[in-house]
Amino acid sequence: MTTYQVANLSSATIKALTTDQVAAIETADIQALTTGQLGNLATATIHALTTDQVVALTTYQVSNLSTATLAALTTDQVVAIETADIQSLSTKQLAGLATSTLVALSTDQIQALKTSQLAGLATSAVAALTTDQLVSLTTTQISGLTTGTISSLSTLAISVLTTDQIGAISTTGLAALKTSQVSALSTDAIVALSTSQVAGLTTTTMAALSTTQVQAIETRDIQALTTRQLGSLATSTIQALSTDQIQALTTYQVANLSSATIKALTTDQVAAIETADIQALTTGQLGNLATATIHALTTDQVVALTTYQVSNLSTATLAALTTDQVVAIETADIQSLSTKQLAGLATSTLVALSTDQIQALKTSQLAGLATSAVAALTTDQLVSLTTTQISGLTTGTISSLSTLAISVLTTDQIGAISTTGLAALKTSQVSALSTDAIVALSTSQVAGLTTTTMAALSTTRSKR
Repeated sequence: MTTYQVANLSSATIKALTTDQVAAIETADIQALTTGQLGNLATATIHALTTDQVVALTTYQVSNLSTATLAALTTDQVVAIETADIQSLSTKQLAGLATSTLVALSTDQIQALKTSQLAGLATSAVAALTTDQLVSLTTTQISGLTTGTISSLSTLAISVLTTDQIGAISTTGLAALKTSQVSALSTDAIVALSTSQVAGLTTTTMAALSTTQVQAIETRDIQALTTRQLGSLATSTIQALSTDQIQALTTYQVANLSSATIKALTTDQVAAIETADIQALTTGQLGNLATATIHALTTDQVVALTTYQVSNLSTATLAALTTDQVVAIETADIQSLSTKQLAGLATSTLVALSTDQIQALKTSQLAGLATSAVAALTTDQLVSLTTTQISGLTTGTISSLSTLAISVLTTDQIGAISTTGLAALKTSQVSALSTDAIVALSTSQVAGLTTTTMAALSTTRSKR
């Protein structure tokens, strides 16, 4: 039969053809058949079409096949359709194919599908695709998948996607992942996430991340996380953050960390916080640090604390600082401490203060210290006290000083002791005064000495 004859066979004639007769039609003549004629073939007769005949079908013929005719093709026949013809299929035609037929499509055919065709498939159909088919999807195809389709993928499907494919998932698609799917993401996949993808993760998604996955988040992406996202992480997950990730946190992120997150930080993590970010912490946040964690603050971090932060530290937080940390507090910040804060410091900490820190104390601060605390000061600390500081010491404080302390005071310091303070000296303290100290006494100081004090003076000193 000629091509003309085949092209003009009536529908009755077409229907009457046997399977052998259909299989015998030349490929050139197959291309002459109208979609109406192809539609008149019985299912059994359609099955008789050879793969060569299917390959020979034109794009026009394929794109105009009825959904019933297309659905009647065998798996082998559908697999034989050329990629250019696959692209011509409507979403309605594709939707009519059985899942068993879809999963038989070659990777070339899958790659040939347009994003609109994939988007038109039922979520169950995409979810049924084989791992080879999924891996063959282009990043453009992946980016066009709906959130419903993404969330329908199995954990196995998620786990086999390449890093480029993961990176191509829309932010809404990634945010729609179920916790089981999130768990299936490899560390390489986490690394491949873009900043916008990480920023778009829901708190539920964040909470589902394992410690290994969180550790894989790039430092640049860490900076994109909101404090709510960070706050959604489990304690063990927060503690898994590397020091590099902690250092990558922005000042805003650090300043807005929840009390629960702050409490969860390890000693290494706290030590890794940048000094600029330390200054952003509220006193409430600092107060939420465990004692062991407070001890982890480096001297550079302590130096970085602002005067406001230091002056508003709770007595418990200040008292929890190690001796080295307290010694690192700047003199301007030492001056900001309240008498209550200073009173909370252990004597061992007070005696470790540098002479510069001691000199920085205001008279009101010294006056607020327990007499036992001042009495415990080292000789170097006592000698460093200014005359203004000495003049502000209470009589109780003066009388609590040891004989050694009295003996090391300079003549200027002795001269600065108030008349009531000097009059309150015990006999043992009076005996410790050097002859130079006696000489340095002012007329008013001498006039204010009690008879007991005068009696305690040695003959040599009184003659002077």
